[in-house]
Amino acid sequence: MRNYEVVFVIRPDLEAEATTAVVEKFTQLITDQGGQVTRVDQWGKKRMAYEVRKYREGYYVLVEFKGTPAVAQELERVLKISDDVIRYLITRLEEEAS
Repeated sequence: MRNYEVVFVIRPDLEAEATTAVVEKFTQLITDQGGQVTRVDQWGKKRMAYEVRKYREGYYVLVEFKGTPAVAQELERVLKISDDVIRYLITRLEEEAS
């Protein structure tokens, strides 16, 4: 399994419970696809450098996980069609040298 991290920005106008539900939805998706979530870091609401989909700020979340490329592809597919996510970026982390 490879190491990945995903940073996604959630709409700022969601309630706290809805924001938590969105984060849970994506972490659950990773585990359902056979991946393993290693870290979830909620950075909170931050101002963006420029307007994205008419929003000037967003709720930032970083998730590190281990999984196959299929897990990352499915996560990207769901992030792409989610109305609650403004932006996202999935990157593959370098393997640790042994």
